[in-house]
Parts: sequence; structure tokens; C-alpha cells
Amino acid sequence: MRPRLPSAAKALVALGAGAGRAGAAARAVLAALPGPWALPPVPARCAVCGAWPAQPVCEACVARFAQPRLRCRTCALPVAAGVVRCGGCLREDPVLARCHAAVDYGYPWRGIVAEFKFRGWPGWAASLALLMRSAPWVEPALEEADWVLPMPLAPGRLAQRGFNQSLLLARRLAPRKADPGLLLRLRETAPQAALARAERAANVRGAFAAEPLRAAQLRGRRIVLVDDVMTSGASMSAAATALREAGALAVDGLVFARTPQPL
Repeated sequence: MRPRLPSAAKALVALGAGAGRAGAAARAVLAALPGPWALPPVPARCAVCGAWPAQPVCEACVARFAQPRLRCRTCALPVAAGVVRCGGCLREDPVLARCHAAVDYGYPWRGIVAEFKFRGWPGWAASLALLMRSAPWVEPALEEADWVLPMPLAPGRLAQRGFNQSLLLARRLAPRKADPGLLLRLRETAPQAALARAERAANVRGAFAAEPLRAAQLRGRRIVLVDDVMTSGASMSAAATALREAGALAVDGLVFARTPQPL
């Protein structure tokens, strides 16, 4: 028989049934209770509409806000019916063979990504990766890939954040193919969000390289590069260029959210 639950734990159960950061923290504590105090998972509220009980984002909100869209094959910008590649990709011939995105970077996903990335909620990785895997053509891309690589963070940014959100997503998407050691970030760069579109490519040019001691593991291989958000695509293109220079056969991009228009 489980011992009588202390009043403090009862308060945590009540708090854990709520939404927001406090509710998530309470659920994490309850899940970690040892031995006889271990409790079943506490139902959560949907982070978007507040429905209870629900997954972190309920089925109704996924159906409303994560409908598949027609997208450019090589940069994942939304396009009209019958368009395979956007005008920008026709002009520039992107290094990515294909690019996939689960949602547009707008409501409600912008706030959820901020919770995940900047407010220390790594538990969002499972839900976001599930939505990414559900996007059109993503399952075949993951199956065909030899490696599923996260976009690497510079050491300073990693120390500040405490985790690489792209690595968490890659491990959820393909745990046996994810490897954080094959692609390196060589230097710190200014935050891309603070730069104009024309400045972003210059900011990340030469910022990535394949690990020299493992370059042979990339030659002739198909790679999927994973990130949380794509804005201009400059960072992912620079990383893909480094992988192609190391001998990768093809590099696809896979992001959770894509800005509807390049900034």
C-alpha cells in the first residue's frame, strides 16, 4: 500500500493539473518521486486552448493550427498550388536537396518555440518532433537518411541555454541516426534575428565544418539537418555547404517552423 500522501505532494498534484510553467514544473517533480511515493502521470492542459485533460497541444489545436501546407521543395516557404520551387530558389539554386517544415512560424507556435528554446522547457521536444514527423514527406526522408544531424550551437550559446534544442529534436526524430559530433560550429556569430536578410549569409559563412577525424563517415551519405526554426535559411545553407564539401551525397533540411516570408 502506498503511504499517505503528504499535504505538500497533494498541493503539487493540484498545481500539476494546471497550465503554464508552474504546472509543468509540478508535473516534473511528481514524475520523479521515488519508490512508494511514485505517482501516475498528471494530466496536462493544452498549452493553446487550455483544454483538460490533453496532450501538451490537444488534437483540436493541432488540427486547427498545424494543417499541412504546400511548400517550396527546397526552402519550405508556402507556395501556391502547382508551384514546386519558389522564385528565390529558382534564382539561387539552393544547396539543400529538399526542405521540410511542420508549421508556419506564427501563432501559437511562436510562443511554444520560445518556451522550448529560451525558457528552459526541453520537454517540448517530444511534441514538436511528433508534429515534424507527421509533416508530408518527412517519414521517407528520415528513413532514407544515413545521419540525422542537429544544427550545432556555439559553446557560449550552449552554456547559456543549457541544451541544444536541435539535438533534442534530432534524437526524438531518429535516435539511432542522430549524432552531435559530425558537424561542428567553428565560431560564435551574432544572433541572426538581429540582422537584415542580406547580412545573415555573411554572418554564418564559414561558421560550420565537418569533424575532420570523422569526415569519411559523411562521404556518399544522405543527411537530414534538423533545426527548430528557419527564417532566411542562411544558417542551414551554410551548414549544408560544409557537409557537401565533406563529401555528403545530399543534404535535406527539416525544421519545426518556417517563417511564412523571408525576413
